[in-house]
Amino acid sequence: MPPDGADAPPVRSPLLCWVAMLSAALALIGAVVYGSADFLGGLAARRLRSIVVTAVAALSGLVALALVQPLVGGAWRAADVAWGVLAGIIGVVAVALLYACLAIGPMSILSPLTAVVSAIAPMLWGLLVKGDALAPIGYAGLAVALVAVVLVGFIPGEKIVRPNPRGLVMAVGAGLAIGAFLIVVDQTSADSGLVPLVTSRATSGVVTVVVVGILALMAVRRGAPARSVLAVAGPPLGAMPSGHADLEHADLEHAGESGRITTTLRRAWTLAILCGIADAAANALMLLALRSGDLAVVSALTALYPAGTILLAAIVLRERVAAIQWVGLGLALAAGGMLAVA
Repeated sequence: MPPDGADAPPVRSPLLCWVAMLSAALALIGAVVYGSADFLGGLAARRLRSIVVTAVAALSGLVALALVQPLVGGAWRAADVAWGVLAGIIGVVAVALLYACLAIGPMSILSPLTAVVSAIAPMLWGLLVKGDALAPIGYAGLAVALVAVVLVGFIPGEKIVRPNPRGLVMAVGAGLAIGAFLIVVDQTSADSGLVPLVTSRATSGVVTVVVVGILALMAVRRGAPARSVLAVAGPPLGAMPSGHADLEHADLEHAGESGRITTTLRRAWTLAILCGIADAAANALMLLALRSGDLAVVSALTALYPAGTILLAAIVLRERVAAIQWVGLGLALAAGGMLAVA
């Protein structure tokens, strides 16, 4: 028994334990779906410009969410709409910073750095600002999850070079923006349904379509056809519509070089649409996880999104998964189990 005047440690009811486990499971599944969206977007980016893939995915995701929203229900409050618009703007900023930092490189450092920062920022917010409290195993699970993020996001075979300070700043900025997206979505009311996601996707869709339109107008003024902006441009490793970094699977020089998959222009459009639908589904899973669990736990598990990309690349493209990445995948599962019982 605790000494006189001392409070007994809080004990979770069985129902709360099941809710926490459900939240962790949703976050982990959402991470895999995020990675799947990145994989689809990476294939589409072989033929279409990355900003075009982002715009198409934003619109297809918007349609998917708009169709599901009436079935789910939810109150359209001004505050939730405003949070959604802010989340959409932050998402566009995240993608822009991610493009910039990956163009500078090295990807083997900047990509995992972005993922780690995207986990740590909302994790600290949840623990220090929201007051999320975990059991000791939960804090250990957060640490294991961060290690898993680094190992899973490792790009084997890439030459390690010292990162440019500007690239480091942009990678940290991209990670903070992704983390801020989670924090902002977490501010929405529990009875708003998918309203914040619908307004977020509408905002990012408008912004990216405007960008594509400006690029097309600039092309026409140069004497080039407007459709020329659809062609692949920029770094072969792209920032995905989810605001995450794809690994080497969008790289024209390495991914699928054996010719197992040939991405035609028509297929690229289809893949971009599917990418948006998968990303919208991942957002919905993330939102459900946030509303039933702790922000710190959800952010740590969501940052494991490269696992989905790696697994799909291994299955579809038959790419080899490095031993260190298998270790990361194992740690990811362990972290998910630890956080589920935290």
